[in-house]
Amino acid sequence: MMVFLMVTGIVPNVIAALIGCLMMGFFRCIDMDGAYRSIALSTANHLGASPYPFAMTVALASSAAFMTPISSPVNTLVLGPGQYSFGDFVKLGVPFTIMVLLITIVMVPWLYPLR
Repeated sequence: MMVFLMVTGIVPNVIAALIGCLMMGFFRCIDMDGAYRSIALSTANHLGASPYPFAMTVALASSAAFMTPISSPVNTLVLGPGQYSFGDFVKLGVPFTIMVLLITIVMVPWLYPLR
């Protein structure tokens, strides 16, 4: 539902994301206790490690939406004017995603030590 609302532009993307979150709670896909226990900060706390590398990894991973034209509003915006196909995003998005993964694995522990 959230992706549909974002792609069609019926509501702003922020509202679409909020609707998606509310629907997950309404349909009991996740409850508040589960949400608090699952996020990366909880894992860092449980391990007794610094939360910064965990939070940074989640932030970088969530911004690495390169593989499909519907993975990000920006990708959807350039699809038509750039005359790109779905395959173009896969061909370039997979290598970019792998590159972000490798850079994240190397740089985050160096910049944000666990202790």
